[in-house]
Amino acid sequence: MRPKFGGMDIFDYVIIGALAVVTSVLALGIFALFRGGDFGRSYSNKLMRLRVLTQAVTIAILVVAVWWRHAH
Repeated sequence: MRPKFGGMDIFDYVIIGALAVVTSVLALGIFALFRGGDFGRSYSNKLMRLRVLTQAVTIAILVVAVWWRHAH
């Protein structure tokens, strides 16, 4: 049995949230990169590393969701 809320699967909400986090971190990283100065030096590399981490977590969530849907 798949956990459902309304008409969507719970994984749909988690995936949408994870993609929103990745998009937000990417946008902040690009903003920091192009802004430059002290802010850019301090945060652009850290934000791009955080983006890679959030992408990895999002991919893991996608893999688990596909596995769960296939198994159930």
